[in-house]
Amino acid sequence: MTASLSAAHLDLALQDLPRVFPGPGGAVAVLHEGEVLVRHAWGFANAELRIAFTPRTLFRMCSITKQFTCAAVLDAYPDLSALDADIRARLPNLQQAAPNALHLCHNQSGLRDYWALAMLLGAPAESSFGDIEATRTISAAKTLQFEPGTRYSYCNQNFRLLSDILEARTGRAFADLLRTRIFDRVGMERAFVAADTRAMPDGTQGYEGAPASGFRPAENNILWTGDAGLGASLDDMIAWERHIDATRDDPNSLYQRLTVPVDFADGAPAAYGFGLNRRPEFGRAASGHGGALRGWRSHRIYLPEARLSVVVMFNHLSDAHAAAVSLLAAALGETVQPPTTPAEPDWLGAYLDPPTGLSVRIDRVSAHQVRLRYGHSAERLELQADGSAASGAMRLYRGTDGVWLDRPQDNQTSRLTPLEAGQLDSLRTSGHNVAGLYHCDELDAALTVSDSGGALYGGFSGFLGQGRMEQLDPIGRDVWALPCPRALDHTPPGDWTLAFHRDASNRIEGVQVGCWLARGLKYRRVA
Repeated sequence: MTASLSAAHLDLALQDLPRVFPGPGGAVAVLHEGEVLVRHAWGFANAELRIAFTPRTLFRMCSITKQFTCAAVLDAYPDLSALDADIRARLPNLQQAAPNALHLCHNQSGLRDYWALAMLLGAPAESSFGDIEATRTISAAKTLQFEPGTRYSYCNQNFRLLSDILEARTGRAFADLLRTRIFDRVGMERAFVAADTRAMPDGTQGYEGAPASGFRPAENNILWTGDAGLGASLDDMIAWERHIDATRDDPNSLYQRLTVPVDFADGAPAAYGFGLNRRPEFGRAASGHGGALRGWRSHRIYLPEARLSVVVMFNHLSDAHAAAVSLLAAALGETVQPPTTPAEPDWLGAYLDPPTGLSVRIDRVSAHQVRLRYGHSAERLELQADGSAASGAMRLYRGTDGVWLDRPQDNQTSRLTPLEAGQLDSLRTSGHNVAGLYHCDELDAALTVSDSGGALYGGFSGFLGQGRMEQLDPIGRDVWALPCPRALDHTPPGDWTLAFHRDASNRIEGVQVGCWLARGLKYRRVA
């Protein structure tokens, strides 16, 4: 351990991990200047079979795969425009200009995420979703959420499209391409493409649950490739981190090409590119990514100036990013500053975000925090002395003309439209005549809203099946939330906003449905 890093703090943080992030097992690594400071595993890779979690245990790295997909594509095709026609061909029903390969790499494509769309198409949470279902869902796209290059929105099939196109153009399996172009070159001996999420070859199991309710094996039945298919051990990820540091001064190295600055079409800097987040940690430039599936959580971060890497793997649902940040803080000797005394916010309540059509719900959860329900999960923002609330990714504040939401990573700033809450209790019982059957022409899918004994329920259906009915939650007049507590992917896409609209006679004639991952879908009332 060098003098610039805090050995004592790091040792304490390491000891705390199993207590602060409890679950069946885990593994972590910390590297400095390419040298391994921490290589540690604890607990069980499979609690039922009593298989210990070790640094050689195979693990689902999930969305950490995306940077490897981009690396393989860049290695094979330095000029990514060579793939643009292939992307257009795989979106045969798209009625506007298709995104290009760089848009896919940077999550600026405008495509709606196919895991979110699967829920609108009626997929039960534990149902099978393979190549046939993926191709049909992707190729059916008719419209985009935004013009490519103008915004950011996380979209898993961006990277599936890239890996599928790479396979088709080279005539080689994606697993073989990763092995020869990346794994062998950097020393990732056991890494492979774990496309089938049902089981790992060494018996490693992911778990749902919590200490209070108990842990149970997580059931997954999806097939993925370039979006999230990487399987690797802690030792494999250590090899990747060592390669990153060893080639840090070579502009033509894989990782240096992945971390070049990325912009939006208007020239604004983007905080995501080539499968990597670029948000700073503790005021230092950083790059990394998380990975998640039901029962699996992982995260890796590299700080180039400090030459410091952290890798975290949990085979349960604890927050791997928080664990990685805690190890970074310990290694750097950073301390969390006590919060300042905040001003009392006068902008709590419910709103609509005009650019996305999504509901925005803000409530106070502590003396120093508010909860924002907008993205795919509730987020906590720290109240500031100037009356705003902020996190590393967004800011809420009252301007002279209303309440504003800034999301620089999305390249979006919007003035929120207040919703008239009215009598929410009466909405729960009356529903204002929103019950009915609605059809989405774009998806050829249905939304059923049912008044069941005075309570409103909603559910989606389509070619993937019939989703379960969930009780609707009123947000404001004609705006409801349809909860999505479980989904095919690691976490649900978030509450669906149902924004109903009326005709001249005040009758509900349709509804716009959306979540952060898939928004702006129009349904017309058919019954």
